[in-house]
Amino acid sequence: MYFCLNKAIKIMEIKEKIEGLRKELHQHNYNYYVLNNPTISDQEFDRKLRELQDLEEKYPQYADPNSPTRRVGSDINKNFTQVPHKYPMLSLSNTYSEGEISDFYDRVKKFLNEDFEICCEMKYDGSSISLTYIDGKLVKAVTRGDGVVGDDVTDNVKTIRTIPLVLQGAGYPEEFEIRGEILMPWKVFEELNREREANEEPLFANPRNAASGTLKLQDSTVVAKRGLDAFFYSLLGDNLPAEGHYENLQAAASWGFKVPDTIRKCQTLDEVIGFINFWDVERKNLPVATDGVVLKVNSLIQQRNLGYTAKSPRWAIAYKYQPEKALTRLNEVTYQVGRIGTVTPVANLDPVQLSGTVVKRASLHNADIIEKLDLHIGDMVYVEKGGEIIPKITGVDTKARFMIGEKVKFISRCPECGTPLVRYEGEAAHYCPNETACPPQIKGKIEHFISRRAMNIEGLGPETIDMFYRLDLIRNAADLYELKAEQISGLERMGEKSADNILKGVEQSKKIPYERVVYALGIRFVGETIAKKLARAFSGIQELAEATSEQLVNVDEIGERIAQSVKFYFSSPKNRELIERLKAAGVQMERTAEEMEEASDLLQGKSIVISGLFKHYSRDEYKLMIEKHGGKNVGSISSKTSFILAGENMGPAKLEKAEKLGIQILNEEEFLKLISPE
Repeated sequence: MYFCLNKAIKIMEIKEKIEGLRKELHQHNYNYYVLNNPTISDQEFDRKLRELQDLEEKYPQYADPNSPTRRVGSDINKNFTQVPHKYPMLSLSNTYSEGEISDFYDRVKKFLNEDFEICCEMKYDGSSISLTYIDGKLVKAVTRGDGVVGDDVTDNVKTIRTIPLVLQGAGYPEEFEIRGEILMPWKVFEELNREREANEEPLFANPRNAASGTLKLQDSTVVAKRGLDAFFYSLLGDNLPAEGHYENLQAAASWGFKVPDTIRKCQTLDEVIGFINFWDVERKNLPVATDGVVLKVNSLIQQRNLGYTAKSPRWAIAYKYQPEKALTRLNEVTYQVGRIGTVTPVANLDPVQLSGTVVKRASLHNADIIEKLDLHIGDMVYVEKGGEIIPKITGVDTKARFMIGEKVKFISRCPECGTPLVRYEGEAAHYCPNETACPPQIKGKIEHFISRRAMNIEGLGPETIDMFYRLDLIRNAADLYELKAEQISGLERMGEKSADNILKGVEQSKKIPYERVVYALGIRFVGETIAKKLARAFSGIQELAEATSEQLVNVDEIGERIAQSVKFYFSSPKNRELIERLKAAGVQMERTAEEMEEASDLLQGKSIVISGLFKHYSRDEYKLMIEKHGGKNVGSISSKTSFILAGENMGPAKLEKAEKLGIQILNEEEFLKLISPE
């Protein structure tokens, strides 16, 4: 009896010792990596960490996935799983001038018709991440992905020491998401590239690519050694501590998150412009890469009222700083052919350092740009990065001209298949019309088809598609569904596992919804948003193929150009054959019964204007309801408007015009009753 009691006391002491060490080490991690104010030596920290590791190995029953010992990572190699975002991770609209910032400010002011504050933040150039915490513990870390679905990189994120595994303080919600940017500091980036250069490995182009690539490594022990950092800029969830974005970030900082101290709340447009101008200079002294400033309406209530467009919030905007310029020599102009036949001229340059990267090539866009620049081989040209991402030539130093070569003239035939190029009326680009026999177009269409936002076929990539094409295994997307394991497993850099992964990816793609299949077909001018609208308007591929130009134009956001492109696509016998083969393979070519049940034609043929502030749903949610029930969202009132869905503070000009035209006005309750008849 005495022995058992003694043993129980000892076990309790061990458990308390383990928990005490964890709490202490979490605090030391925070002091060192977030506050930059260590209170013990590195040796003392390592001693305590080794003590904890030894205890955890000896007493595995007290294991904790958020223990400080998990910072070192694991060498288990595994594939990432995809996780849907509870809240979509949308991108921001970009602007490049003070005038556009003023326009944004005025739009917000006019829409809200009340006082508001703008929260100004630096725009960090890294890899977006969303973390979920439950009961103060990190449970999930997901990349941005396509904004709807991302990769679960929890194990890798746990190795980043500036990210708290267990929160400190109090007042945090039971469950919430926090979003931020995974970054590689300049100092770490430069050291990493020095090591790679010494090992004759390819160099990373910039810190953003290095951070993103590191985050997706399968071996988290390597991630742990890379020295990634993380800054946080958004809190999401129910029961947040405050109704202000800035105030929530300050609360997050008190829980242990690294929230930048550069964030400021501004009351006026002049204060916003002052913040932008100050950091245009000072950002060069920051330890991480930045490329602009993000402006957000501070009030969460006002954010909800402002709502969203299809791609971005109306309550936020990103200001991008003017890109750096560099002067270098033009050596040659080559030409690339895209998946829809667009021929793009590319300038090949003497290597030059620009915005943290080495630039060797730059886009010349089209024949008109070449002619306008009056380019000659050997010219000294000015290069900059559009949005600090894509290099482009913006000018020529004509004073430096001597011993220059011939004038650059745009080619007349496709560089890949020799077909004479065409230029359509009203367009700047030249095209190769040989879409069924021009290799880059064929491969480009297949690469688009398998891409993540389309059919998302894992195991395939541009190099694999190129190899399959060269070996005559595929000539279009439908051929993917006829591939056999024995055709793949014996190929270079392939094996049974690679073959199995590819075939599994192809099989899984048969579950991809119809609207993404429409996008995957690669119809010219039909992006993701347009594909969704077409899929909602025409419930199956046959119905879409048989749609008249008039029916297509009646779909929201579909104009003559898109309608003609859709008609042209389905007029091709080869495209119709492709669709029949995809359908026979089991690809989703119509909306599911469940999707059809949710939809109705209650608003069929009605053009509806939304105006004002709403309390039950956001403007965007109401837009989706209108589309789901067959209606069409329109932006302005006309004699063709069926009715107006009006919230509070409807603009007086709209109200006056509606009354003048005799347009019916419905409030929220009347509209909801209309689409939910008993």
